[in-house]
Amino acid sequence: MADTATAERPQPLPQKRRFLTETRRSRFTAYTFISPFFILFSIFGLYPIVFTIYLSFYKWDALGPMKYVGLKNYEFVTGDPTFWIAFGNTLLMALMGTVPQLIVALFVAVMLNSALNKFKNTFRVLYFIPNITSIVAVTLVFSTMFGNNGMVNWMLNTFGMESVPFNSGWWGVKIAISTMVMWRWIGYNAIIFLSGLQSIPTDIYEAAKIDGASRRQQFIYITMPLLRPFILFVTLVSTIGALQLFTEPYVFLGQSGTGSTRQEGVTMVTYLYNEAFKNGFFGTAAATAVLLFIATIVFSVLNMMLSSRMGGDTGRKKA
Repeated sequence: MADTATAERPQPLPQKRRFLTETRRSRFTAYTFISPFFILFSIFGLYPIVFTIYLSFYKWDALGPMKYVGLKNYEFVTGDPTFWIAFGNTLLMALMGTVPQLIVALFVAVMLNSALNKFKNTFRVLYFIPNITSIVAVTLVFSTMFGNNGMVNWMLNTFGMESVPFNSGWWGVKIAISTMVMWRWIGYNAIIFLSGLQSIPTDIYEAAKIDGASRRQQFIYITMPLLRPFILFVTLVSTIGALQLFTEPYVFLGQSGTGSTRQEGVTMVTYLYNEAFKNGFFGTAAATAVLLFIATIVFSVLNMMLSSRMGGDTGRKKA
């Protein structure tokens, strides 16, 4: 009886087999915990991208059946003069809003990082507040400021200058919208730059001071090279955000009652919105979205290449 009971008792698993079983359980547990991200990304991220590419080859009004048209949507979009005006406006406002924004944000970050600033924590909060403020509310306030009889024109008249048609002029609209973008994102970029500045060891600056390096030399040969990854990140994010500009021009131009169809302020995203939800051409809107996606990738790669080349030139000059 004893021998039979011993024979029927389950034998312990070999060490290697036990290790493989525990590894599979650990992997299953890990994948279970991270699965919500992949599920949500597949539903709200990957599927819309795939469906947009698929829809760009069809004619559809969101109600009737879909009709395959091949590349005709792309031919229509690229042959529409309004699309190229929107493309040019997007690039121009991206340049006007991004370049000054990054320069001012870096200057603000350097000031906030200064040890002489006794209220730097308060200023960090104040500079970041515009980023968490409602875009629509901010645009409405700026629409009043840049109106024909707004505060900006009043200040220009006070200094003897003529009023600028910020809500109707070709350049006036772009200046007003770029100013809104700058005001909203300067604080966010300054916080990113500030985190980069605080990651630089102070021993490097102390050694540079001992060697007789001035503040300007420290900024050029120490701060800028070590801050390069943060500059690259901020530049990429700002470029992508500028190419997706929508709320500011849509609400700002909507004050005149004509919405975002006016050519002096139309962007690629507002053009896409008009095609889909005003004209009912979801196929051409999807084609516009695909072209915008390609343009975003191209400009992001160009930014990375330019930043890498600038970083290499800085290193050679330093050597």
